[in-house]
Amino acid sequence: MQKKAQVGIEYMIVMGFVTFAIISILALAILYSDRIKDRIKLNQIESFAVQLLNSAESVFFAGEPSKTTVRLYLPEGVNNITVTTEYLIIETTISSGLNRQSFKSKVPLAGAVSSGQGIKKLSLQARDTDLLISE
Repeated sequence: MQKKAQVGIEYMIVMGFVTFAIISILALAILYSDRIKDRIKLNQIESFAVQLLNSAESVFFAGEPSKTTVRLYLPEGVNNITVTTEYLIIETTISSGLNRQSFKSKVPLAGAVSSGQGIKKLSLQARDTDLLISE
């Protein structure tokens, strides 16, 4: 009778270790998965800003009657996009909280960009003193 009880206890101990190992691996996978998703989102936001500012510079330096339309992707989680004369500021919600990135422009900017997710069709128009960004 005691042999059967000992085997049962040993089996429970082994199953406890296996369960602990599986839970630990799943917790690490979820943690790294969230970090990777955040990194992808931040890279997409950086790509959006860099492409927008590069297009803005080329239109502004071409002169006043210049105008172009760009289509850029904006990922989910963007709360606010602020356009100032020198910076494009993008606030994003990620798993660790609120992230604010600012991108310096070489040309004076004006206008606004909505913060909705998806493809943005933005119109860039050169003016005498700045570049107007509109949707």
